[in-house]
Amino acid sequence: MIIRQFEDKPLAHYSYAILSDKKIALVDPSRDPIPYYKFAEENDADIVAVFETHPHADFVSSHLQIHKETGATLYVSKLVGADYPHMPFDDGDSIKMGEVTFSAINTPGHSPDSITIVAKKGASEHTIFTGDTLFIGDVGRPDLRETAGNMKAKRDELAKAMFNTVQNKFNALPNDTIVYPAHGAGSLCGKNMSTDSSSTLGKERVENWAFKSLTEDEFVNHILADQPFIPAYFGFDVDINKGGADNIELSMAQIPFKLGISSLENNMVIIDTRDEGDFKKNHLPNSINIMARNEDDKIETWLGAIVQPNESFYLVVDKVAKRQEILERIAKIGYESQIKAIVTLSEDTLNESENLDFEAFQNNIASYTIVDIRNKSEVQEGKFFVNAINIPLNELRESISDIPTDKPILVHCAGGYRSAAGYSIIAKEIKAVKVYDLSEKVNDFN
Repeated sequence: MIIRQFEDKPLAHYSYAILSDKKIALVDPSRDPIPYYKFAEENDADIVAVFETHPHADFVSSHLQIHKETGATLYVSKLVGADYPHMPFDDGDSIKMGEVTFSAINTPGHSPDSITIVAKKGASEHTIFTGDTLFIGDVGRPDLRETAGNMKAKRDELAKAMFNTVQNKFNALPNDTIVYPAHGAGSLCGKNMSTDSSSTLGKERVENWAFKSLTEDEFVNHILADQPFIPAYFGFDVDINKGGADNIELSMAQIPFKLGISSLENNMVIIDTRDEGDFKKNHLPNSINIMARNEDDKIETWLGAIVQPNESFYLVVDKVAKRQEILERIAKIGYESQIKAIVTLSEDTLNESENLDFEAFQNNIASYTIVDIRNKSEVQEGKFFVNAINIPLNELRESISDIPTDKPILVHCAGGYRSAAGYSIIAKEIKAVKVYDLSEKVNDFN
């Protein structure tokens, strides 16, 4: 049995290919199936099975496309109510592929329909693919399925289900069982995940807080406390994954591409992915600056947090060579269908941002309305400015009326990336006073 782990760094997503006897099973594949096809080609093997541990909220899976293109059987819990061709895979179900036997454990908690996939070779070699149930150092958050999916469940009900899962569902597995989760540190599907990409069940039983000796109430209180915000796109992706996504290449091919644009239709949202310096020198009206310079810039998360599902927008890229890369990243959350067109800008003078006189600000901080767009949990750990108004970035577009306009407005986050987006949102809506971005200068106040 050979296991290959694939990492999608911006979404902190892990997917897997399990190879045995020239056959491959996939677990929780990402939107683009090509890396799995290349792996199959390199090993002269066929993809015969795809396991979905649950309908994912934070990314769109390619399971249906893989089924159509390879004939692979799709396995998912009957509780999902999946709308694509599949075989139910729940407690007691198993299949054999080469030397490997796969079986299912129903492990509700992150979602009511989560399963863990057990891969067993021989009598002693055990591996589990835990999806969003068991992470390295944490367990999946239970607050994402109150409004999305075939089975909706309240967060406290799922928290209690997770307690039962941790207490009872893995007990038959030995300590040397290898644990492969669907996410690592940086994912919004949990709050304290390790940077490690795998572990053993024995190590998790010792080090993971969820396996400590806790009462049900203590467990529920801990897991529900201080969870990250929920991006707007999460419920949208659950529903896409329940039905199966469109072919990624065909979906992207339908999007128009326009070069050297100097104007676009009024009142249409424009997402500008260029560096903040280029954006501030010249941009179109109504633009929101969500940078996508490299994979450390999490455009997937912030686009899906700022723009609502089914809300149309234009996409600005800095050069032709970036078009495909950024489009593929946006397709990972299923937002490619909302793009009216991808454009590059002309050399014309368009809109320019106001530059902050940093020394003047330092000398007279009270003369500014300061908007802190960090998450509430970050602000609870301490404010940079005592009188700052906290409006998290994902809530900013709906909260413009809460911002006073009797003073110049200054926007900040923790390091500068988010404030570029926050500044652009406020500046396009508020014209009565000047709006500034503190950007990386916020580090002077740490």
